[in-house]
Amino acid sequence: MADNLLFPAPAPVLLPVQGSDAKFPVNRIFCVGRNYQAHAAEMGVTVDKTKQEPFYFMKDTRHVVMSGATVPYALRTQNLHYELELVIALDKPAFQISREQARDCIYGYAVGLDMTRRDLQAKFKERGHPWDLAKNYEDAAIITALVPKAQAGDVEHAQITLKVDGEVKQDAQTSDLIWDIAEIIEHLSTYYHLQAGDLIYTGTPEGVGPVVAGNHLVGTVSGLPTIELTISE
Repeated sequence: MADNLLFPAPAPVLLPVQGSDAKFPVNRIFCVGRNYQAHAAEMGVTVDKTKQEPFYFMKDTRHVVMSGATVPYALRTQNLHYELELVIALDKPAFQISREQARDCIYGYAVGLDMTRRDLQAKFKERGHPWDLAKNYEDAAIITALVPKAQAGDVEHAQITLKVDGEVKQDAQTSDLIWDIAEIIEHLSTYYHLQAGDLIYTGTPEGVGPVVAGNHLVGTVSGLPTIELTISE
C-alpha cells in the first residue's frame, strides 16, 4: 500500500499529445545506434545492413525533458553533443511481430534530442566498456509533444534539420535511415516484449557536434513539432 512507502514514489512521466488533453505515459526509452550511413561514417565505422543487425542503448525515463527547456551543461564532460532524432511512440504490445504488423503498434511520433557526452563515449568505446555514462544521464532525453500517426504525415520521407544559434548543423532525410521504422520495431520485438508507452529514438543523421553554454538548439522533422533546447552553465 502507498502508506507503506519509505519515500514518495516517482510520478509517472507523461508526454503531452498535440491538439489533445490526453497524456502518453512513458514506459521505456530505446535508442537505435548508427542508423544513418553518413553518421556512422563520421563516427568512423561502416554499416553493412546485409551482415549486421541494428543495436540499441537505453535512457531512463527520469531523464526526459520537454522541448523548450533550459538545461545545464552536462557533468563530467568537455564535449557535449546534440543528436536530432525522429521518435516513435508505441501504444500496443509487440513481441516477435512481423514488419507488416509493426506500424499497427505505433501511436504517433515526436522529435527528440539524444544528448551525448561524446568524450566519455569515445573513452568507453576504446576500453570496450558500456556507454551508459555517455548516454544515460540527467536531462539527456529531450522530446516534443507527440503527434498521433494519422496527423503526422509521411514521417518516413521527411526533412530532418537541426540549427545551433541559427546555423544549420544537421540536414538530411528520414528516408536515409538504414533500418526503417517497421524494421526497427520488428527487430526490437525479438529482444523485448515491447509495451504501450515505449519510445524509440530512431537514430541521428550526420553533422553531430558540440554545444557550449548559451547555445540555443532548434530541430525540425517535417510535419512534427519543433524541438528547442537552451544550454546553460
